[in-house]
Amino acid sequence: MSESLIHRQAAAPARVLVLPGWQGSGPEHWQSRWEQRYGYQRVQQHDWMNPLRGDWMAQLEEAVLQDDTPAVLVAHSLGCVLVAAWAAHSRHIARVRATLLVAPGDTEHPDLAARLPGWAPIVRQRLPFASLLLASSNDPYCTLERAQHLAEAWGCGFRSLGDLGHINAESGLGDWPEGHALLAPWLGEPTA
Repeated sequence: MSESLIHRQAAAPARVLVLPGWQGSGPEHWQSRWEQRYGYQRVQQHDWMNPLRGDWMAQLEEAVLQDDTPAVLVAHSLGCVLVAAWAAHSRHIARVRATLLVAPGDTEHPDLAARLPGWAPIVRQRLPFASLLLASSNDPYCTLERAQHLAEAWGCGFRSLGDLGHINAESGLGDWPEGHALLAPWLGEPTA
């Protein structure tokens, strides 16, 4: 997918839905910081510790339907796998303008599959909206090669960010302005 398609300029404002992964995103995670700083909405799950794919999909569906404003999804880890599963089943995909997928969790790896039953196999259907996947070369939950494979299957743009671990609070990103800048073309805001 070309960079121009991945980052096409949006005509109207959009709202951002934040999709944390397994165990949620703590207060120092860049997702939580973006919620605080920009007023983005976290898609709340009933159980962050024992995630059920169907339940998580239902919560995402409800959040997408809350408002007619186009949504931009910002997913981390298991949230990336959630987006793929939801997009393959929802009749409301047209309400999503784009998605930023960060550090997908490889729920097919035996270690994660045992801890997250019901999340494998990972849906590999092409995403029906603009998308960009960001990965790290030393992510303990997904190899760079697997992340590239998922990006290809989902039809996403792909960028390796180097050695940033799981691209979470432990990565020391703070407010992560470089990541946030990637959303600007999708939010209907002027680009610098």
